[in-house]
Amino acid sequence: MELSEEQRAVRDVVREFAEEEIRPVAREADTEERFPEDVWDGLADLDLTGLTVPEAYGGYDADRLTYSVVNEEVAYGTLSVATALSVHCLATSCIATFGSEDQKERWLPEMVDGRPVGAFALSEPGAGSNPAEMTTEARKEGNEYVIDGTKQWITNGERAGVVVLFAKTDRDDPGSVTQFVVPKDADGLTVGKKEEKLGLRASDTTSLEFDGVRIPAENRLTEEGKGLSAALSILTGGRIGIASQAVGLAQSALDEAEAYAGEREQFGKPIGDIQTIRHKLADMATQVRASRLLTRDAAAREDRGESPRMAASMAKYFASEAAMDVTNEAVQIHGGYGYVTEGDVERLYRDAKITTIYEGTSEIQKTVIARELLD
Repeated sequence: MELSEEQRAVRDVVREFAEEEIRPVAREADTEERFPEDVWDGLADLDLTGLTVPEAYGGYDADRLTYSVVNEEVAYGTLSVATALSVHCLATSCIATFGSEDQKERWLPEMVDGRPVGAFALSEPGAGSNPAEMTTEARKEGNEYVIDGTKQWITNGERAGVVVLFAKTDRDDPGSVTQFVVPKDADGLTVGKKEEKLGLRASDTTSLEFDGVRIPAENRLTEEGKGLSAALSILTGGRIGIASQAVGLAQSALDEAEAYAGEREQFGKPIGDIQTIRHKLADMATQVRASRLLTRDAAAREDRGESPRMAASMAKYFASEAAMDVTNEAVQIHGGYGYVTEGDVERLYRDAKITTIYEGTSEIQKTVIARELLD
């Protein structure tokens, strides 16, 4: 998929930022499980925290292909930062797409500048792949909603100042899921423990506890019962973002492996001269390119006004599984050096796994693809 001159310029700027500002701090941030806030401020300076905000509110208002390119290049730096950015953009997308004029004016101009950070609260301890099973409830009382429940796996859970929340207005009615905006400092809203994760360790992932949280009725984003369809429509675009991140991560691993193969010598020659290694790199490069093409095709379909549902699921499924394969082979090419933390490929390997899980597992993507094909 050919990029426009402007898109190539954006790609080059973000790649330079990833190489000069993100990659140098990625290992330390992973080890310390600390989000690099200076990097976040740098993204804001590049207008990337307003990527999905309309220009009328100070945003970048990127088309989906540009959004894909940005996600790929930020993930080339480190997936933890790319994930935080994509979730922030999910939150701003929800407000921009479903919010009233007053809601947009209230939240978006500040979120464009990266503060407050956005969070997206859909999953629960007992409701992951099937959000209709959620139990979080928002009861209408006069001109307020009172929220009780627990959300889990919330990226930006500690850092966020704004939470886009999905809750039922009737806990016993699966069709009552509704979307709300909740300020993080609302009374009764507490942050649970920070999860200790295999990868994505610089990104904060927590639960959120809602205990009698009261918000004004004007903070409701969708009509009652329209929240689940809204979530699914937003997540289709989000899957293109995750596929893009998987491509960027895999490209990073491929570049590391290619460089190592050229400098590491065994049996009196670079290991890149050994056919087994050459074939590994050929397979890896093919998977990265195929992933990128699938992902950009899905993005371009959305930009043309076509339904990207199946293409997005294909891209997310293929690119995330390819990222697992490519990072695995990168570790193998590095041998013992790939297994220790002084290099980057073991972190890339750990990070890759989450791309097959969040925003719809690989199994869910195959279910969506099959449904589009057969039903």
